[in-house]
Amino acid sequence: MTDVETIPLPPGRKAYFASDFHLGTPTPEQSRARERAVVAWLDHVKIDASIIFLVGDVFDFWFEYKHSIPKGFSRLQGKLAELTDAGLPIVLFTGNHDMWMNSYFTDEMGIPVYRAPREYQLGEKAFLIGHGDGLGPGDYVYKQLKKVFENRLARRLFRYVHPDLGIGLAHKWSRSSRASNEKKDEERFLGEDREWLMQYAREVEQQRHHDYYIFGHRHLPLDLSVTANSRYINLGEWVSARTYAVFDGTDLQLLTWPDNQPYQMKHL
Repeated sequence: MTDVETIPLPPGRKAYFASDFHLGTPTPEQSRARERAVVAWLDHVKIDASIIFLVGDVFDFWFEYKHSIPKGFSRLQGKLAELTDAGLPIVLFTGNHDMWMNSYFTDEMGIPVYRAPREYQLGEKAFLIGHGDGLGPGDYVYKQLKKVFENRLARRLFRYVHPDLGIGLAHKWSRSSRASNEKKDEERFLGEDREWLMQYAREVEQQRHHDYYIFGHRHLPLDLSVTANSRYINLGEWVSARTYAVFDGTDLQLLTWPDNQPYQMKHL
């Protein structure tokens, strides 16, 4: 973790959080409809946003070659450029599906891209924000794979694969990975003592206090108490639930788009 970044929240201004749009899956048509929903949400929140956090797996796959990027997603990129050009800060975290981001979003849109959790002071509250993959106990196979995928040599070698072949293979792997996860515990609440990001938050809280731990990756909207004055929020996903979080300087809520109503956690 890095030094704490302070983001002021003037009266009437808010911080927004969303993750796991997984643009690009399962079909171009479904992805494009989801992309339009994301753009509509961004248009809605820009009215009172001080900052927007996109917390990983925005894309189902993303790899930046030296002179090319994945095809599509022009509506989202145009909207992000419009918002940052207007002076609205946007922060982007990589996830396990789009970890191969480099400098494109920073160079073209002024959006910082982070690969690990970061600490923020939003108003008077302390936040720890990150995608969540590879944190907490267990999942040792993925943790080893992540080291390989993030290795600079591995990324450099992948660039020698033609984009038509490389991106096609990556999409196939991504789909098979998700299918495997859905057969396991991807969208089933495991109980507080077995939720690995909850365990991670508890471990960190023993060392340093945060009012909110904000993660994605889990594909399950969660709002759980880490301690009496600390909460773990999982942002869920947009393939089906379309949930997001908003912090108004005092409290944080999990809401659903497009009705903007509190999310009802019926699985708990």
